[in-house]
Amino acid sequence: MRAITQKTFGGPDVLETADLPRPAPQPGEVLVRVAATSVNPADWKLRSGEVMRVGEPPFTLGFDVSGTVAELGAGVTAFDLGDEVFGMLLSRSGAYAEYVALPADSLARKPAELDHVHAAALPVAALTGWQALAGLRAGQRVLIHAAAGGVGHLAVQFAKARGAYVIGTARAANHEFLRGLGVDEPIDYTAVDFAEAVRDVDVVLDLIGGEYGSRSLRVLRPDGRYIDTQGSDAEQDPRYVRVYVEPSGAELHEIAGSAARGELHVEVERVLSLADVAEAHKLSESGRVRGKIVLLPWAAD
Repeated sequence: MRAITQKTFGGPDVLETADLPRPAPQPGEVLVRVAATSVNPADWKLRSGEVMRVGEPPFTLGFDVSGTVAELGAGVTAFDLGDEVFGMLLSRSGAYAEYVALPADSLARKPAELDHVHAAALPVAALTGWQALAGLRAGQRVLIHAAAGGVGHLAVQFAKARGAYVIGTARAANHEFLRGLGVDEPIDYTAVDFAEAVRDVDVVLDLIGGEYGSRSLRVLRPDGRYIDTQGSDAEQDPRYVRVYVEPSGAELHEIAGSAARGELHVEVERVLSLADVAEAHKLSESGRVRGKIVLLPWAAD
């Protein structure tokens, strides 16, 4: 099968197409024929060596998948051959490929109302927002940084569904988009210092990290929570909570229901081929993507 791999850490140019053995599903796993995958910031951080979660190259990136069940590992009874599914994996053998094997409990059935492009945009981003905001209560004030991004625009909708007042940082060009998702108070971070403009926040969801941490603490209530997904300079504060996203087919089933009912909007800015994966990484690294970039397998020869 064709897959994207890399022999060394580096820029987008280290990504290359290779012929690799088709994976065989192990007990408890499902082999999925990939219809679509997507780009997450973790992809280019791993590609460059900034993050070492999957070790040294060679490896295949891609943590989101939407596709069709092609083979079942021993003991899998939740799915049948031909089922359309989507899910998240944490593996050195990722979804930038024609086939990928992943645990059955990290998958959910793709709702008919959602095509593969939009289903592939969901897993990592949606699960991150869903898990990070699990304790949010109605009436609380939440500040979401990078609110128009892949995780941010979904987290906004989860927060509104849970009855929160939502403040979101984003460029002014994205404010109308955010208001359409339910943001009550958009902040243009290029023109206004959010640490001066916002007060008495119950929860900060920081999708940027770094020095945003200490600045975010200034707007947080004494009994508030600062939720960090990237690593920041606020980790010594007792209100600090570090979140690492985990695969969950059960949670994706709930998220899929919201999307199927039209309660959750998934924004896809660009759809590219895996042949153009380097361009997709450059776009993602620019920090100027609204929603997600989705990648489709190579066109049939």
